[in-house]
Amino acid sequence: MIARRQKVPDHLVQMLLHSMGHGDEIAVVDGNSPAAAIAQRLVRLDGLSATDVTSAVLSVMPLDHFAPEAAWRMEVVGDRQAEEPIFDEFRAIIPRHEGFSFRLAAFERFAFYDGAKAAYAIVSTGENRLYGNKILKRYNPKRLMLMVRTLGV
Repeated sequence: MIARRQKVPDHLVQMLLHSMGHGDEIAVVDGNSPAAAIAQRLVRLDGLSATDVTSAVLSVMPLDHFAPEAAWRMEVVGDRQAEEPIFDEFRAIIPRHEGFSFRLAAFERFAFYDGAKAAYAIVSTGENRLYGNKILKRYNPKRLMLMVRTLGV
C-alpha cells in the first residue's frame, strides 16, 4: 500500500478533463493494469493512490446522472461476489462527491479492460492494492436539456 497520501494537483486534473466531452469515460487504474498497452491517452500518476486520484477526478467531474450506471470496478477473477477492501473505499468516495444515488457496478476482468480501452483516457496510478481499478462516466447536461424539452418543462 502507498504509505502516505498525496494530493493530486488540481491543475493536472483540470488539464486532464479539459478535453473530455460529456458522456466520455475515464479509467483510473492500479499499477498492475496493462494501461500503457491499451490506452488511447495515458496519464501516469505514479506514486499516487487510485483512491486519491478518483477523489480528485470526482471533485471536478460529476458522474452521469442519466446513465443507468456511471461508475464501474473490476470483479475479482474467479469469484464475482468477492469483496476487496479497496471496493469499500471507492464506495465511500463516490457519495462524498455525488450523493448516494450512485452504486459501484462491476465488470468482469476482460470486459473492464475493453471498457478502459474505449475510455477517453486511462490514468495509471501507483496503487499496488489489487483491483484498484474503476471507470467513471462524465455527466452529460445535453441529456438533461433533451429531457426538459421532451417533457415540456
